Amino acid sequence: MRPKRLWRRFVPLVAAGALALAVTACSGDDGGTESVSSSGEVTGTLRLGYFPNLTHAPALVGVEKGIFAKELGSGVKLEPSTFNSGTTEAEAILSGALDAGFIGPNPAVNTFIKSKGEAIRIVSGVTSGGAALVVKPEITSVEQLRGKTLATPSLGNTQDVALRYYLKKNGLVTDTKGGGDVSIRPQENSVTVDAFKSGAIDGAWVPEPIASRLVAEGGKVLVNEADEWAATDGKFVTTLLVVRTEYLEKNPEIVRRLIAANIAAIDQLNADPAAGQTAANEALDKLTGKPLAAGVVASAWKTLTFTPDPIAKSLFLSAAHQEELGLIEDPKLDGIFDLKILNELLSGAGDPAVSDK
Repeated sequence: MRPKRLWRRFVPLVAAGALALAVTACSGDDGGTESVSSSGEVTGTLRLGYFPNLTHAPALVGVEKGIFAKELGSGVKLEPSTFNSGTTEAEAILSGALDAGFIGPNPAVNTFIKSKGEAIRIVSGVTSGGAALVVKPEITSVEQLRGKTLATPSLGNTQDVALRYYLKKNGLVTDTKGGGDVSIRPQENSVTVDAFKSGAIDGAWVPEPIASRLVAEGGKVLVNEADEWAATDGKFVTTLLVVRTEYLEKNPEIVRRLIAANIAAIDQLNADPAAGQTAANEALDKLTGKPLAAGVVASAWKTLTFTPDPIAKSLFLSAAHQEELGLIEDPKLDGIFDLKILNELLSGAGDPAVSDK
């Protein structure tokens, strides 16, 4: 278990003078290049994406409680944006509208492949766990899913692939148009609970807090995704921190501070889970206009592990599942991880390095 450190400030490992020689000031729609003032202040802009989901709690709390702003420094302008699916956030990253983002492993893989390995690098883990298949209470076995309609957040996203692979493994056929033995209906998480309540869907494979909200509306957990990851001892990556490769090359110190901020937010959540739940719910209230019931947050929190470890093995296995499902072809993922800065920061704090294998 990682030691509990509260709001620790990381000392940048790049000296201001050396950094000033390495970068030059410029600006533009691509986020520009960081610069260093005569007083040593790093300046620049960081456009950051994340979801209003508890699986993105380090981002929720990091932005809401000023952890990110503090770590980035007063010279860095933080421009946060929220998204409802990894697919749309990935499109924003590919278009250059975002510099970095908290995102699921499958959208990260798809973005990397689509750009022929050029567009992004995974620079840190964020969250493990926190996903489940929740169904109507009368459904008690996988075979009873035949003829049913299930929802996922979006076609090809992390939970969508998990559901399709689970069904295939159990002999049930699906296709990308909603046909087959089980109809899969990709839809935004914001409408899934109402669709379940109305009977429009029979269940959904979704991240937290949607899974716990479905349970609160009378659903039951048929599959806890952690049970499907025996190969990684029940651990699987749900949320990663990715950065556009060009931005990383032009803004290494800002990225270093972003990774430090992510670790600081994770430490904050792990040091005081009760306070973390409250802070995350307050952030959700501001973003969505409605807080979650306390019981829903507490239930969801039990399934989440906040960690900078990207659990790389689970990402590669998930990509293999996508390939087996025919959603991607021959995934070449060499170079998708760039954990050098993360491991330097972990080493400086006396923590073990994490693997990209």
